[in-house]
Amino acid sequence: MRVLIVGGGGREHGIAWKLAKSPKVEKLYCAPGNAGIAEVAECVNIGVMEFESLVAFAKEKRIDLTVVAPDDPLAAGAVDAFEAAGLRAFGPRKNAAVLEGSKAFSKDLMKKYGIPTAAYETFDSADKALSYLETADMPIVLKADGLALGKGVLICSTLEEAKAGVRSLMLDKQFGSAGNRIVIEEFMTGREVSVLSFVDGRTIRIMTSAQDHKRAKDGDKGLNTGGMGTFSPSPFYTDEIHAFCQEHIYQPTVDAMRAEGREFKGVIFFGLMLTEKGPRVLEYNARFGDPETQVVLPRMKNDLVDVFEACIDETLDQVELEFEDNAAVCVVLASEGYPEHYEKGYKISGLEKFAGADGYYVFHAGTKFNENGDVITNGGRVLGVTALGSSLAAARANAYKAAEWVQFENQYMRRDIGKAIDEA
Repeated sequence: MRVLIVGGGGREHGIAWKLAKSPKVEKLYCAPGNAGIAEVAECVNIGVMEFESLVAFAKEKRIDLTVVAPDDPLAAGAVDAFEAAGLRAFGPRKNAAVLEGSKAFSKDLMKKYGIPTAAYETFDSADKALSYLETADMPIVLKADGLALGKGVLICSTLEEAKAGVRSLMLDKQFGSAGNRIVIEEFMTGREVSVLSFVDGRTIRIMTSAQDHKRAKDGDKGLNTGGMGTFSPSPFYTDEIHAFCQEHIYQPTVDAMRAEGREFKGVIFFGLMLTEKGPRVLEYNARFGDPETQVVLPRMKNDLVDVFEACIDETLDQVELEFEDNAAVCVVLASEGYPEHYEKGYKISGLEKFAGADGYYVFHAGTKFNENGDVITNGGRVLGVTALGSSLAAARANAYKAAEWVQFENQYMRRDIGKAIDEA
């Protein structure tokens, strides 16, 4: 079959790498792709929001399956556009992608259907939000309602910090229209766990657990980013926690979306907080996480094509997900200054060392080719270096060893990805 992936980051490279292993895929395209994806797929210069061009390309190339991976095109209705043209596409329709597209929607959904989450209030007015803060306990969490590249969450320790956060989101428009409405919620403490799942509208199949590191600096300091590294599985995600989440969070979310007339087909990412009172939902994403994808898919035994098609055809109940009995760690190599100001265009060396290195992978997030055919940096998060190991500690050691294989100017990485492993 002929497959098109929409997107061009590390998540999409992980998906492309996995799909390229399927004997069912005879031709793989990616729009727009990147320098790493170009090794396994033909990249085409079409933007993720150019729906008419994407659909026309899919028709021209007789694409059998399109995988829409990023949040923005899903929230804007990319899957609807493909389906309207009679084409098969994997991912939630627009009315279901709102699960991620609006924090207020997802919080209201959880309240209505009794899905455990933090207490919250929603505000359309900065003045009302500022007045509310006068009576709120600190620390507190501010969330932009709309999509903000995974960065629209502010954890505020003091009243002054919280007020400044409201002004930044709602008045200064730090994340544009995403901050027209904000959610203010209680600050929860505990271990964070990321759990990805496949959904076909009724059935949900849980992938292996993972844990992301959002803050830019070691020790979870600095600004929130799209993710500086991750590991899988999480030693804190026990069988007991899984059973609780299956009964009170996972299936209820799928059922709630169907009850609302927003049948969800695709990937639901559950961001969980393991609190003293039990697991709570921090957030939903309506797609694969990045960089969680880079540690989950290398451990997955299933043919990804089979799972995607089962989600579309509502036959997921016939699929059992299988994962290797090992561990994976991903260390993100970023440009110094990310997530704020950073320079691009630096040549990357050492990528060839991953060829034939079993259990070691380098997933490209922000790269492209220059006029000489060299791979150069083209983003804040540049590469995700992933390594497998028999244990989390072994995978962590392997990942940091492999991270040293790659060099580019202004390179930065956290040195404590997976440190929680040592504390488990």
